Amino acid sequence: MTYDELIERLDPAVYRNLRQAIELGKWPDGRAISQEQRAICLEAVIFYENKHNIPEQERVGYLDRGEKAGTACDPSVQFRKDRENKEADPDQFVEVKV
Repeated sequence: MTYDELIERLDPAVYRNLRQAIELGKWPDGRAISQEQRAICLEAVIFYENKHNIPEQERVGYLDRGEKAGTACDPSVQFRKDRENKEADPDQFVEVKV
């Protein structure tokens, strides 16, 4: 069985347990999850969410930037390094209408 097939056949309850283990840092029985286990679980959860078309806002790691998207409050905003005061580049902003 390939990794693709494994994820394709993964039971939704197992997916939820993996996701909970990532979030809480422990398995459902209370044992701590190691960093290596967390990384493997995270990879499986992300793969599962992509394979099963889980809506973006329900995926692990989703950040709702709301009306802050594209503004200086958005962490994806790049700052000019060629200027002394390191101003944000105004060309990267989008207008947000509410």
